[in-house]
Amino acid sequence: MSEESNVIEDVRKALHRRQPLEQPPTPPALSEPLIRLVHSDLGLPELFTKSATNAKMHVEACAAEELPGRIGQFLREQKCHKIGLPISPLLEKLNVLRSLQAAGFDAQCWDNITLDAAYDLDAGITDVYAAVAETGSLVIRPNPGHGRALSLVPPIHIAVVEPKNIVPDLVDLFQKMQRDGVANNTTIITGPSKTADIEGVLVTGMHGPGYVQVYLLR
Repeated sequence: MSEESNVIEDVRKALHRRQPLEQPPTPPALSEPLIRLVHSDLGLPELFTKSATNAKMHVEACAAEELPGRIGQFLREQKCHKIGLPISPLLEKLNVLRSLQAAGFDAQCWDNITLDAAYDLDAGITDVYAAVAETGSLVIRPNPGHGRALSLVPPIHIAVVEPKNIVPDLVDLFQKMQRDGVANNTTIITGPSKTADIEGVLVTGMHGPGYVQVYLLR
């Protein structure tokens, strides 16, 4: 009998079961106050801003028509030149790519960027599938037109969040994913990249973006 089988057998004996269950047990129902910390859709942008700021992201409210100019100003301040964007109906509608190109940035969409070239980008700009108010998290669904590398590789990640995509908590997020048929190819980002592998010293930006800038559309 394998070591794994021994463990399972020990658990079975501890539960006073002679035979394996024919059906998995039904988990107990949990009270909503036990699993949810956010009980209302009211004030979600404000709560998301607070939570994301606590997670060391930089959040600014922005009118849609101001977005290209605000992003361009931020990129100049950060001395960024090579910019990657996804194929995004939202960013296309807001004219972000063409505005950045007109302003002199080397901005390209994902269909013109190789994975190797993504490591030379100064910043990646993305929209988000959802944002979680409770944790201040950004949720991104990579696809052929939206490479995962855009939000995980460049040293700066710029995310554009629409208020309608903010969900109260992770429970709501997983329910939304289930309704939308979202598979496991989902990235949840809560703050800039961090590691404490070396002598327990926390380092930001070691394996990904060290700066996350969020524009929350009004």
